[in-house]
Amino acid sequence: MIELRSDNTAGVAPEILAALQAANTGSALAYGGDDLTAHLHDVVRTVFEHPTARAFPVTSGTAANSLALSASTPPWGAVLCHPSAHIVTAEGGATSMYGGGAVMQGVGGSHALIDPERLRSALDKVRWGDPHESQPSVLSLTLPSDFGTLYRPDEIAVLTGIARERGMRVHVDGARIANAVAALGCSPADVTWRAGVDVLSLGATKNGALSAEAIVVFDDRIADELVYRTKRAGHVTSKMRFQSAQVTAYLTDELWLRLAANSNQRMAELATELASLAPYGVRLQERVDVNMAFVELPSTAIDALASEVLFYRMSDTSARLVTSWQTTAEDVAAAGARFREAVTRTG
Repeated sequence: MIELRSDNTAGVAPEILAALQAANTGSALAYGGDDLTAHLHDVVRTVFEHPTARAFPVTSGTAANSLALSASTPPWGAVLCHPSAHIVTAEGGATSMYGGGAVMQGVGGSHALIDPERLRSALDKVRWGDPHESQPSVLSLTLPSDFGTLYRPDEIAVLTGIARERGMRVHVDGARIANAVAALGCSPADVTWRAGVDVLSLGATKNGALSAEAIVVFDDRIADELVYRTKRAGHVTSKMRFQSAQVTAYLTDELWLRLAANSNQRMAELATELASLAPYGVRLQERVDVNMAFVELPSTAIDALASEVLFYRMSDTSARLVTSWQTTAEDVAAAGARFREAVTRTG
């Protein structure tokens, strides 16, 4: 069976396992008082080219998003995001819980990306200062989006500029931020603080880590709140050195970008093969910017593929495919051949 369900299904990168083994010697202060966690701040500041950035290791992307947002908005605030954003569709209202009732409000746009004019229009309609209405406090961008599409750095800057006009903060859900940076070929700073972003949920587990994500903060006021919010939420772990060791190894020597570049390249190869099957009713439903593809194909072909390729079926005639750091060129060639056989045989 060829694994294309999710990058979450992949194993742990050897470099990160080695870092965990190296951290598993001697003793260290608990709850983030260890040298590895202190060093992580320096690593993040170097990678993101920001002199005062701070990192808060957590155990899940949901924790990273909800805690970052709760530290960025008052309870009466609203978080504006695309309707397809993970914080709306897949996190069980965690932001509202940790944020004391903060609400999510959708702002649409094509390719699962917020349209600047729709954002401006939504903000123009707000009754600012009226306590009967939630006050937009944070703009949350997903990079890449949950449909695998990318904002360019200049597009992020346009959106953050609109948010800044209203005194809003800006968050990036970067569960797959490494894939975005690798695909864009830019500096991590270019899609974060240089473009006006205050806080980033830095994903690692989808891209080779074992059990670590991090909140990277470029605004000291948000960071100061997170000192308390992470503890209150149970995310100041006793043996934090093992999370910090993972994130440090992940960001060292561009490991995160090399792992992401592999998954992006493998999906590009698979997307090319799928596009060649258009005469048989195969269609890419969205542009393929990173390691995700949404594909429409005959239901009979999906039925035939189910015993040979692991994927998420989104509807009777569509599937989501995701490559990972572990996906090989041989995996892609085999998957492409099976797709071709399925659509030609059943068509």
